[in-house]
Amino acid sequence: MPYPPPPRIPSGTRRRSLLASAAGAALLAGCSSGSGDSRSTGGSPSVAERVRARAARDSAGLVERYDAAIAAFPGLAEHLAPLRAELVRHTEAFGGVRKATGKASPKAHPSDSPSASPSASASPPVDEKEALTGLAAAERALADSRTAALLEVPGELARLMASVAAAGAVHAFLLTEGAR
Repeated sequence: MPYPPPPRIPSGTRRRSLLASAAGAALLAGCSSGSGDSRSTGGSPSVAERVRARAARDSAGLVERYDAAIAAFPGLAEHLAPLRAELVRHTEAFGGVRKATGKASPKAHPSDSPSASPSASASPPVDEKEALTGLAAAERALADSRTAALLEVPGELARLMASVAAAGAVHAFLLTEGAR
């Protein structure tokens, strides 16, 4: 007796790409080996430590973009506050620390190379829709870069990065499709 075909999901939906991205990130993280961060010889930071510091900086930079959007468009504060709070937790999970101002700041290693910061933007957004679109694009780009970095790091950090990358993909969805 043949099985009925699975329900058809309309092609081109972001839900499918979001789910595929999250599933792929989880699969890669689950398959990674290693138990934690280890220092390389010579006292220099390991790859895992550099990736962790970069991830904390990137999350902190994205928090700054959220802060700028909220400052420019106070009507977005209620919608953006939960996503911003998650980004603060991501920063802390990667080793960022809180400043006296309440904002998160990453612990940096002197040998860290500068990364493309999601806080850099060409020009300020003109309206709320453009602000949301810009934040969604930054979330997607950061989720993609974290997914790409999964193979460079040991197990626990890979699992954390996969989880945060999946959360970033969900944030991007909520900023665009979920806002409708």
